Amino acid sequence: MNTPDLSDAAPASVADHIDLYWRPGCGFCTSLRRGLDKLAIERVEHNIWDNPNAAATVRHHANGNEIVPTVVIGGQSLVNPSAKQLLAFLASQAPHLLPADQDKIEESSNEADQIVDRVLDD
Repeated sequence: MNTPDLSDAAPASVADHIDLYWRPGCGFCTSLRRGLDKLAIERVEHNIWDNPNAAATVRHHANGNEIVPTVVIGGQSLVNPSAKQLLAFLASQAPHLLPADQDKIEESSNEADQIVDRVLDD
């Protein structure tokens, strides 16, 4: 996973949704989507093969490459994150986007790891 892109104006703390960019046949995309489903994390999904604007957004955040999954939250992006990495990012940068039963996660990535491990290992 790349370091979050902080170059755009909108911080994750004011984002009102999560954008997930994916494509069919991408195993990493399938894994992330499955993990987010298990964690009940809502998002808006964009298939980059069906939408040229979505592909352009991914290239913007992935140094000109079409690397998926790419997640954009506000003006920050994560390229090819795992569900665990995304949950840790949300816990520290955008806790309001977490499901209600996970809103008490502290900024500690260790606690986020424990929650993700508990949910994904079921």
